[in-house]
Amino acid sequence: MFQPNFKYTNKIVRLLARIQAAREIIMNSSLIPAWEKELQREALIKQTHHTTSIEGNQLTLEEVSLLIEGKDILAGEKDKKEVQNYVEVLEYIDSLEESNAIAEEILLEIHRLTVKDILPATSAGNYRKVRVVVGNPKTGKITYSPPGPEEVPFLTRSLLEWLNSEEALDLLPAVQTGIAHYEIARIHPFLDGNGRTARALSTLILTKRGFDTKKFFALEEYYNEDRQAYYSALADADAKEGELTGWLEYFLFGIAVEISRVENTVKKLSSDRSMKEKFGQIGLSRRQIKAVEYIKEKGKITNKEYQELCEVSASTAKRDLQDMADKKALKQIGEKGQSIHYVLNF
Repeated sequence: MFQPNFKYTNKIVRLLARIQAAREIIMNSSLIPAWEKELQREALIKQTHHTTSIEGNQLTLEEVSLLIEGKDILAGEKDKKEVQNYVEVLEYIDSLEESNAIAEEILLEIHRLTVKDILPATSAGNYRKVRVVVGNPKTGKITYSPPGPEEVPFLTRSLLEWLNSEEALDLLPAVQTGIAHYEIARIHPFLDGNGRTARALSTLILTKRGFDTKKFFALEEYYNEDRQAYYSALADADAKEGELTGWLEYFLFGIAVEISRVENTVKKLSSDRSMKEKFGQIGLSRRQIKAVEYIKEKGKITNKEYQELCEVSASTAKRDLQDMADKKALKQIGEKGQSIHYVLNF
């Protein structure tokens, strides 16, 4: 059976304490259903965008959002298919029965859905049967040589056996997740889609082990913000022959950053009495909530300011602002052009 090699450092202990504290605040918050639903929707969009973006998908966060909403966008078919597939992966994870067991067929199904209609059907959901290398496509330099195909089934099953063992279950879910994430990346069990499968397995573990029950945060966002650091942390563990202390310090810091982002949003929503009284029965997106905070500080917001604040297009800014006006959260001042701006309606 697989045995992880790592040590608890002061940094790891501090990060785990930070993660647990943030999680407690999130889980015990009294958010109304409308806000919960919106935070979950945004987490789904972010997870899908960032996990595919890490692998080179060209769609923007806004385009991913539109695609998930069922709208057509002008983009490459492969990019669109990767996004649609990953949404299916997350829906599949949500559909699984509540059980600690993570079976081999679940991992294979996650991979099948990830690469459906991208890889040949004979490769989707099946272990690779050829030797592969990981390298830089621009330079041709090989950076990592995964185990041979004859080793893949045994190594993967050994990892899953450990994940389902009492030894693994004694660890906090965030630690289990980091270990499994690295090991899938190391084994590289599939012809393609290994990174997305590893990150989906991370989501599965956090969900199955009762950590991310509200589904408010996207751990992939931090890793996508600096892809080179993500790949360097994996490579560093490879160079140390699987000694995972440094990798876990990096990985857990990413979880801490992302869960703290959600914690800050939840605290704002839960503590601002004026917002609760005004918006108690309507749902605002995180972008819209950010705009409310901006208006409270600046007094007003224009379409252009909304674009810059939320990093969206003019059409999306217009749609978001009009939605807030329709919900009586904002009031439009001015009739046309640059004179139009919005103020709080309470």
